[in-house]
Amino acid sequence: MTSAVRPRGLVLDWGGVLTTDVREALASWAASERIPLDGVRTAFARWLGPTEAEREMVNPVHLLERGELEVAEFERFLVRALEPTDGHRLEPEGLLARMFAHFAQAQAMTALVWRAREAGLSTALLSNSWGNSYPAETWQGMFDAVVISGEVGMRKPEPQIYHHTCDLLGLAPGECVFVDDLAHNVSAAVTVGMIGVHHTSYAQTVSELSVLFDLDLSGNGDVE
Repeated sequence: MTSAVRPRGLVLDWGGVLTTDVREALASWAASERIPLDGVRTAFARWLGPTEAEREMVNPVHLLERGELEVAEFERFLVRALEPTDGHRLEPEGLLARMFAHFAQAQAMTALVWRAREAGLSTALLSNSWGNSYPAETWQGMFDAVVISGEVGMRKPEPQIYHHTCDLLGLAPGECVFVDDLAHNVSAAVTVGMIGVHHTSYAQTVSELSVLFDLDLSGNGDVE
């Protein structure tokens, strides 16, 4: 994708972009809790109704991401929706913390962000939070802005959260590249004028970003 304006800002998602693959993490978590992975998918699909209006009404995930639902209440929702394979009691307290313990930092993507900063680009994190704790200790000096959905009362793919992030960087949407592992979040960013990159692998993302910024953002020895 090309832009008439040379982009100067890099905005990235957290889960699945700056961490290991979300599907792998969820599979590992489901196994550790003795929950059928298909049951996890079914639970979330049930909350994602067939129309946008129904999704907004019935999906507690959206409420959680905006900070409108307490973590403990969401964990109780989730436990009621899941069925452990052997009938054991699934403990709701700390369920999300146990889930996010299976997410690991993607070292190559982290190094890419540091190279972008060293090249003079502005950087921001834009993440839909599930009430989880972020490894902020690893972010010192890494981002010019950090936007967590539950802290700002907005969530991707709502247009206002993209505008808010660009405003914090002091850049127009057309000057910012947005990277996310979910295609619908990328499409929403493009709709507000940002340049979108759908993250499927480190190699693909670093290649696209190097072209978009006209910079060599690859690093020797980096692996996904």
